[in-house]
Amino acid sequence: MRTVFITGASSGIGEACAQVLAKEQSYRLVLCARRLSRLEQIKKDILESYPNTEIYCFELDVRDFAQVERTLSNLPADWRAIDILINNAGLSQGLDSIQNGDIGDWDRMIDTNVKGLLYVSKKVIPMMKNSNHAHIINLGSIAGKEVYPNGNVYCATKHAVDALTKAMRIDLLQQGIKVTSVDPGMVETEFSQVRFKGDQERAKDVYHGLTPLSGTDIAEIIAFVLARPAHVNINDLLVMPSAQATGTIVNRAPTIQKK
Repeated sequence: MRTVFITGASSGIGEACAQVLAKEQSYRLVLCARRLSRLEQIKKDILESYPNTEIYCFELDVRDFAQVERTLSNLPADWRAIDILINNAGLSQGLDSIQNGDIGDWDRMIDTNVKGLLYVSKKVIPMMKNSNHAHIINLGSIAGKEVYPNGNVYCATKHAVDALTKAMRIDLLQQGIKVTSVDPGMVETEFSQVRFKGDQERAKDVYHGLTPLSGTDIAEIIAFVLARPAHVNINDLLVMPSAQATGTIVNRAPTIQKK
């Protein structure tokens, strides 16, 4: 039974990872996010379907290193040995040109996407030292592979995730810790709602005329990555909906049904 630690587990890809890995029946789940009530509901839902799943939930803001250090240092003894870390917590704020960007938006993206990943990783990696299945999955993005108009700081943070993933793979090689980056294109979660600060119509327009990926699509890919034999590591996996070619080029034409 492997113990998997998932950040940002209260919605989207993080929640989907919890659901998919619970279904596998070979994982214990450590779930954290800022919204504890959401985590408790997810735990309840999982246990209704998979009553034997072991789950530990707690509130955590990955941007706050003092909180990360205090909370993870005080994990119950039964939950201090981690096999898998899924650094999922991340967000985008705004879609403005660099000269018109909001400093608060920049800080929130950098603090969550880069510093939060570093803070959690620093505390969790020592907890993986006795694992025979140690694996870190960092959630990157197509935005970490290319830069698109008005994506400036968000793209910069995901480029940083790409660089940190490569650095982790080098630094942790001798410890036997696998490191993988999973880089999605358009995934319909709360992502666009958060980017546009609750503007539901603008968020909905992002996916208009195409079928985006779902959180479950990405979670199933992560489950596949984790299921590879010990001698196999998938370093980097870029996945997009079939209607998307690049970060900005998509096919929004109506689907033609083949006979």
